Amino acid sequence: MYKLLDKIQSPENLKTLTIPELNALCAEIREFLVDSVSKTGGHLASNLGVVELTVALHTVFDVPKDKIIFDVGHQSYVHKILTGRKDKFDTLRQFGGLSGFPKRGESGCDAFDTGHSSTSISAALGIARARDLDGDDYNVISVFGDGALTGGMMYEAMNDAGHSRTPLILILNDNAMSIARNVGAVSTHLRKLRMSPAYFHSKVIVERILNKIPLVGKGIATVIKKVKRFFRRLVIPTTMFDDLGFTYMGPVDGHDIEALISCFDYVKSEKKPVFIHVQTKKGKGYAPAESNPQKFHGISPFDKETGETAKSGETYSDRFGAAMVRIAEKNPKVVAITGAMPNGTGLDEFVKKNKNRFFDVGIAEQHGVTLSAGLAAAGYIPVIPLYSSFLQRAYDQTLHDVCLQNLHVVFPIDRAGIVGADGETHQGVYDISYLTHMPNMTLLSPATLDQLEEMLDFAINRFDAPIAIRYPRGGCEAENVPRTFTLGKAQLIREGTDVTIVATGRMVKRAEEVAAVAGRSVEILAMPTIKPLDGETVIASAVKTGHVITIEDNVKIGGMGSMIASLIAERGIKCTLKIFAFPDSPIPHGTVSELDAYCGCDAAAIVGYMNNSMREENNNG
Repeated sequence: MYKLLDKIQSPENLKTLTIPELNALCAEIREFLVDSVSKTGGHLASNLGVVELTVALHTVFDVPKDKIIFDVGHQSYVHKILTGRKDKFDTLRQFGGLSGFPKRGESGCDAFDTGHSSTSISAALGIARARDLDGDDYNVISVFGDGALTGGMMYEAMNDAGHSRTPLILILNDNAMSIARNVGAVSTHLRKLRMSPAYFHSKVIVERILNKIPLVGKGIATVIKKVKRFFRRLVIPTTMFDDLGFTYMGPVDGHDIEALISCFDYVKSEKKPVFIHVQTKKGKGYAPAESNPQKFHGISPFDKETGETAKSGETYSDRFGAAMVRIAEKNPKVVAITGAMPNGTGLDEFVKKNKNRFFDVGIAEQHGVTLSAGLAAAGYIPVIPLYSSFLQRAYDQTLHDVCLQNLHVVFPIDRAGIVGADGETHQGVYDISYLTHMPNMTLLSPATLDQLEEMLDFAINRFDAPIAIRYPRGGCEAENVPRTFTLGKAQLIREGTDVTIVATGRMVKRAEEVAAVAGRSVEILAMPTIKPLDGETVIASAVKTGHVITIEDNVKIGGMGSMIASLIAERGIKCTLKIFAFPDSPIPHGTVSELDAYCGCDAAAIVGYMNNSMREENNNG
């Protein structure tokens, strides 16, 4: 089907191709990407933007000897195609198939597992130092987007690498986008560099002239070095990357494969830290993605002719966004903070109507949380919606800067629980465990969209301390849960005599599914408040039925079930207890229903346990 692409079995096959052939290959890769991702869903726009960049990297460098670390990793599809995984792309992000991110267990060409932003330079520096300790000579390359430069960890790593002069190649894929358009002073600095295409050429010319000045005699060598340094500063405009200790090269056209290969060939033998600034266009080569790169950053299966996806119903993110607009209209103290994700968290309309009360901090969750703490200390009510797996990046700030001061910061936790196709790095199954042990933190979990809206209004207008509301991706809702709730109280949504099921969030619907087919008299307690936990109602029901099952969208260790187990043990209650939660191991990619079944948290597993355990009890009785 593909004249050139079908012949590429490894990066070695690239090294014999001419520049026109490489350009033709890039066109075929784009066609293959659109065709594949339209069927599986995935991160399309970012991969379309790095086709020439990735082809050039593999043409010049020798993977797996040379190590390429992709920041975040959602732009690694082209790398996977070129390293022998093209024929598995129909399994991309499917249960048991190719991951959408680099995975060392998947290929020796993947040097480091990534899934969150701003980590690649630290990892690359660690690998480079291991290389130097071993006396080896391979290249270590970090590839990251300009959005990653809003994360403070990047500067910690660059400060260390530049100071130590460890040989390292950093490649900035500058497309002016994170998921949304980039913000901040770093983005402004890069924009200035983009407007100075003659920078690199002038730098090379000046360097050549200065390097011709001989260092004659020990007495004047130091003086000449200082003079040369002075003239560099005078003639060559420096960048922040030069000042951090890197040799800056760029901007380079990220879609000019000949220029990229020339640049990479030049730095391949450099024994110092190098920073290459590459300009690309997100969504390059596919018109729908070029015109709307935010939509095609991460997209479900779509019609490749039109770029349209199937319409879905209202989600928790949608309802949160609508509620925020309504609440902010009445409460002028409400402000919203995002970590580069106004669209993903549902804040689009809020931004349009409340620009002066909206702050996009970029991919900088730690800063975002402490910024929220400062706003709260000054009398405002900050609302900072973050995905569960991204909030964990700001664990210390949540504990140290918000909870210990008992500040009124509202944490809507989107994508709590299993998220599916993004896999291990994005599953939001840890937040109950890491939030409930923080002093002064209150944790809510709605079972319906209406309940989320009620909880958000409560958290903002009727509460005055740290509070988090966790809710799943999509719109999974229970059927018999009332909109209203009382803080710290369970909701009895079904009475029974044989077994008590205590469930929270999307798992309340699971409890309803189990009760409908169990053939037992099931009592269901929905827990809209996870902390403080309504222990009295749980104990009363446990005494009544003698059997307790807990179901939650969180890991077992430190979750709601663990809290209930401790409570039952402390009270000396005689009852059976079974906790259905996720295991103490990474959860792979797949659909939510597939992963529930894989982890033994689906309705069939719960019904099976219930019937078997009670049958054994009857036989023993």
